[in-house]
This record gives sequence, structure tokens and C-alpha cells, in this order.
Amino acid sequence: MDGVDAAILVSDGVRIEATGQVHSAPYSPEDRIILRAAVDAAQGWTKEGRRPQEFDAAEQLVTQRHIEAVQALLAKSGRSAGEIDVIGFHGQTVLHRPDQRWTVQLGNGAALAKALGIDVVADFRSADVAAGGQGAPFAPLYHAALVASTPQEKLPAGPVVVVNLGGVGNVTYIDGDTISAFDTGPANGPIDDWVATHADQAFDAGGMLAAQGTVDQARIGEALDHEFFKLPPPKSLDRLDFTSALARGLSLEDGTATLTAFSAKSLAASALHFPKAPVAWVICGGGRHNPILVGMIKAQVAGKVLLAEDLGWNGDDVEAEAFAYLAVRSLKGLPLSLPTTTGVPKPMCGGQLFKA
Repeated sequence: MDGVDAAILVSDGVRIEATGQVHSAPYSPEDRIILRAAVDAAQGWTKEGRRPQEFDAAEQLVTQRHIEAVQALLAKSGRSAGEIDVIGFHGQTVLHRPDQRWTVQLGNGAALAKALGIDVVADFRSADVAAGGQGAPFAPLYHAALVASTPQEKLPAGPVVVVNLGGVGNVTYIDGDTISAFDTGPANGPIDDWVATHADQAFDAGGMLAAQGTVDQARIGEALDHEFFKLPPPKSLDRLDFTSALARGLSLEDGTATLTAFSAKSLAASALHFPKAPVAWVICGGGRHNPILVGMIKAQVAGKVLLAEDLGWNGDDVEAEAFAYLAVRSLKGLPLSLPTTTGVPKPMCGGQLFKA
């Protein structure tokens, strides 16, 4: 819930021909209040219940902010709408319950297409979840394409793990044609919520608060006994499956340090589910800007830890590029998810096309 990232990608849905201009537009504090109200309202919702009214304001907001982000990206790149074939529009996840075959991303694809005059592919996850998949993570096929496009001299030979540190952490294990993926546990979400509540900040900038705190190892040990970590992949999480409650009663700094360490240790524990030990971990997503979190990860995992930029990737924009890539695959009827990435019974296409 930090903002909208937009990126231009040239791709045939298999190869990455080129990456282009990017744009990031943070949500305002007022925007975040509206979005958080929708997430909170979703927690008590049942399939039989009426759609929460908080969704309407959030959906309108999400759609408008994406319109503005695309317009800003086009202006920045000097491109016209007519030069863009399709927009991949993920929307804002407010509920993810794959065990109930239910996932909800807010955003009006039809309104986006009409406002911008560009075809839009949205609703990427529903087909996977309806078929029995976890509906997440959804960037692994793009991660594999990124690894394939990276010069060999930049990556050691052997299995590579691409890590996304968003609200939730997830990994993609890539070893030749072998691709597997799953959510690992919390990443930035509980840290952000703790800091927002106790320090009136959106996040722990530069890991400054965590750096001043002491990790409560006993709490982390108990938290790692959670049944989620024992489950074999594929598996996925809702953003609120792990919360800042782990830090309750601690000081601001100690709570931040403890939540940060928990994110790092839960990521390191994912290695138990890999066929072979990875030679490299490539970190993408907002969490890589937190040097304390990255340092803790380096201390916990075996293998080289790289940041996306070390390979020439756009570390803040991998997710945006991924959904552009998936939009092209959707138009071509290619799979967006695999049995080894979401647990879906067979390779699954998806997405809904909204014509301009």
C-alpha cells in the first residue's frame, strides 16, 4: 500500500526485448487511510455477505491513481497512448483466501482502459485461485525471464533465488528449466504497520529504528513455530496473516528490530524447501532499501546475496514490469502460473481483457 509503480516493457511474452522508463507515485497519507479501511473491512467479509462499502472508495482511488501514473509515465517517456499495446493492471489486493478459492484485487479495468485509450488486462489471479491454485506468487515467470536475459558473467552458475520483499516476502527458485515459487513469510508489512502506529512514519527509513533496537530472539523462535513455515510449497499468504503483534509490549526500536529479524529469518528458512542450495539470492522490492534487513538476510543465508541493481535490473519496478509481461502472455493465451509456482493443477492462463 505504498504507491503505484509503472514501467514500460517491450516483450513478446517470452523474451524481454527491452525495459524502459519507469515512474513511481506514492500514495498520500489520506490515500492510505482509504486503502487500509478497505483491507480492514475485507477481514470480516464472507462470500455470502454484501460487498463492503469501503471497497467503492478504494476502487475509485486505485483506478484514478493508476490513470495518473500511466499518464505521468507516458509524459516522462515521450510516448503516446497509441504506442502502447496493453496495460497490465494488478490492482490493490484487499483479501486473499486461496483455501476458500477467493481473492480480491480492487481496480476498475474498464474505467482505466476508457480513460487512457489503451487496452487493459486485469484480474490476473482469479482463474488460478478458482482452479485450486494459491494465486500467488505471480511474478515467477518474469523472474525466470529476467535471469535468462542476464549476462552469465553477472550470475554464478547454479540455482538462483529471486526474492521479492514487499508487504509479504516471496521467492522464485530457478535452476535451468526448473522453476518453483512460494511466499516465505512477512517482509515489510508488519514493520511498516508497527512504525506507522508507534512513530507516525510510513516505514523504517534506512533501517534507522531497527539499527537502534535489540532483537527479542525468544519471540522470533516462537513465531517460527507457526504452522505456515512447516507447510511444503506452493503456499501463499494474506498481508495480515502475520502482523506487528509479535512486537507488542516492546519499545519502538526493539519492536522494529525484532520484526525485521523475523522477516529475515523466515526468508532464510525458505531454503529448506529448495531442491538444491542456491548459489545466489537476488533481492528485489522495497525491502532491499533497508540495509539492516538486507544485512540480516546476508547473515542468515548461504550463497551470494545480490541486489537487483547489481544485475542491471530495475529493483523497484520488477513487479510493475512483471504484470506488463503477464498482460502480454494473457493476450497470447500463455500460462501465467504453473503447478510449481502456485500449486494450480496445470499451467494456467488468466487475466481479463478490457478494450479501450
